Order: sequence, then C-alpha cells, then structure tokens
Amino acid sequence: MIRTLDELAVSGDAIGVRVDINSPIGQDGRLDDDARLCAHVETLSELADRGGRVVVLAHQGRPGGDDFTTLESHAARFDELLSFPVSYVDATFGSSARKAIESLDPGSILLLENTRFYSEENMSFEPSTAADTHLVSELYEALDLFVNDAFAAAHRSQPSIVGFTERVPSYAGRVMETEIDALGEIEARPSPRVYSLGGAKVDDSIEIAETVLQSGLADTVVTSGVVGNTFCYASGVDLGPETESVIKSRARDRLDLAEQLLERYPDRIATPTDVAIERSGERTELPVTALPVDEPALDIGTQTIASYADIFETAGTVVLNGPAGVFEEDRFATGTKELYTAATAAGYSIVGGGDTAAAMRQLGLSGFDHVSTGGGAALAMLTGEPLPAIQALDDGA
Repeated sequence: MIRTLDELAVSGDAIGVRVDINSPIGQDGRLDDDARLCAHVETLSELADRGGRVVVLAHQGRPGGDDFTTLESHAARFDELLSFPVSYVDATFGSSARKAIESLDPGSILLLENTRFYSEENMSFEPSTAADTHLVSELYEALDLFVNDAFAAAHRSQPSIVGFTERVPSYAGRVMETEIDALGEIEARPSPRVYSLGGAKVDDSIEIAETVLQSGLADTVVTSGVVGNTFCYASGVDLGPETESVIKSRARDRLDLAEQLLERYPDRIATPTDVAIERSGERTELPVTALPVDEPALDIGTQTIASYADIFETAGTVVLNGPAGVFEEDRFATGTKELYTAATAAGYSIVGGGDTAAAMRQLGLSGFDHVSTGGGAALAMLTGEPLPAIQALDDGA
C-alpha cells in the first residue's frame, strides 16, 4: 500500500525528496519557466514546516542536450518560492553531499546536484538493482525517510526513482498523491470518455488511440494538429505536398496502424473536416474537400471546432493531449483555444501535462478539473499502463 505524508512522522529526520523540476532553460542558462518548481512547493513546505531536514533530488535535461545543466538556478528560485532556507551543493552523493546533509538544520532544504550527471541515472533498473547503484547505496544511509513527488518521471525506472524505496521507509508526496487520485482509475471516470489527441507526436498518439479504443477507456477519439492531419491522410484525403511531408516524417511506420484503426473504429475516431492555412499572410480556412493545396495545414477550422465542441459538451470525461495547431502563432491558436475551452464543459476534464499544459499556460486557459504535471507519465496512466515509481512505492520499505 502506498503511504502518503499523512502517515509520515517527522522529528528532525533527513528526508530525501525526489521531485521533477526539469524545466525550459534560456540561453543564459537560467530558468525560463518555474511551473514545475511551483508544483512541489506544497510538499517541500509541509516537510520543512514539520521540522524535517529536506534533501531534494532532481534532474535537468539529458546528456548532450542544450538544457543539460546544473541545478544552481533551480535552488535560487526555490529559495524565492519557499519560506524556508534553501541551499545547494554541487554533488549528488559522496562525502561532500553527505556532509551537507549532516549539517542541515531542521526546517531547512538542500538541493543536490543534477542526478543525471551520473551515468547510472540515465539507465533503467529493477528496484532491487537500482538500490545497489552508487547513487543510492552511497546516499541512502544519510537519509531517514524517502518521499517520491516526481510524478512527471514516474514512468522511468531510474535509481533515484525506484532505488531508495528498497532501502528506507517511503511515501508519496502531495503531487504524486494528487496525480494518482486524479488519473489512477480513469475507467471509473464518467462516460462517455473522449480522448483529444493533437500535437506533433504522431507515432505515440496513434498507439494511444489504439490502446484506449481497444480497451474501452475511450468511447471517442478526436484528432487535431499533425495527428489529425495524419488520420485525414490515412483516410485517403490528399492534403498536399507540404502537409504530407510533415506527416511522413512524423508517422514513420504507424500510418498502416492509423488506417487499420479507421477501419476498425469508423464511428469512434473523429478527423478534421476543415483546416486553416496561411495564404497571403492571412489565416484562410478550407474544407478538406477543397484539398490538396500547396500550403501546410496549421490548425483545424471553424467547422471542426464546432463539431468537436459538441462532442465535448456531452462527454462525461475529456482527456486533452496535444494542441490543435501551431498555437505559438496567434492566427493558428484558435483551434487550441476553442477546444480547450470547450473541454471544460465536460463532466470532468483532464489536461495531460507536457506540451498540453504548456499550451494551456501560454494561452491563459483555466477551468480544468485536473492539470497533470507529467506528459509521458500522465499518458501512461491514462492508458492503463503501470508506472515503475508507483509500483516501487507500493512494494517498497
């Protein structure tokens, strides 16, 4: 059984807290967005307020990426966000990290260095093996308790995610608890359930469509963005060379599956009936019957928005994953704005994290029942896939 902070007694204990604060980084190497840091304020504040000596583990970026950097600026931002002192040490385990933990006062917070600076953290392990990695084996003795609040990384089986649960008493933080409550039993949410799949991650979205339709998690799948264009193409629509070039680069070997899904579920997959293109510098809408055209499809059109809004209005649950178009440009943000707004009329509305949540924030949209902090983790849970972090908490010490 997964324990929560309600069951955790703190008395000067050193508490390792895994968070996910992987954030956009600007050219100056500093944070461009602190939304993920803000999400963990409740958990960290609660533990510090109880007198815990809070030791935070986190990652930023991946090796080789432009955003693969230290957590020094994250620590500085946490110090601004929290009403408890926050310090930083440029080590994750070893003597300097352990000394910093030993000298930590009750009610204070220490952010350790980027866990992914160490090669083991970029690999996947079973929990028992993860517990024997250097990162865990050299750090766990300095900790009395472990809290996993990193839902956005819950679909990973890396040492800092699943290893400590084998060594010290472990609990779910408030972010993790909230996400499990909101997403953990999607099949129990009101029906009809509608999954809105958009954005440019076409391969993943086609596989998600297959999973949720086949399992009965979704009554209807509506498609937009590059995903919608791909399903249109799979249905036989000639979209024009520019749009089809994008589809073929994104869909890879999943176009056949998209065609099969349309054959298997002809009444349960909705595809765009009109699209928006840029012509003479203006947004121009065309029915798909007027295609092909040379210009790429950059958004869904007014007719599609209206038909999808009707589906959302009668839905018991709507899951939003991915924008409906190139929302970064005002002219082509209409579909995303209108669809997201329409989704709030459903009985229960879920924003699936990642790019979807970023679009919501950029467009200033609100009113959803749950906005997930995790992209891949949220989708895994919303398709019924078990998450290693949650299993580790359930099975751990």
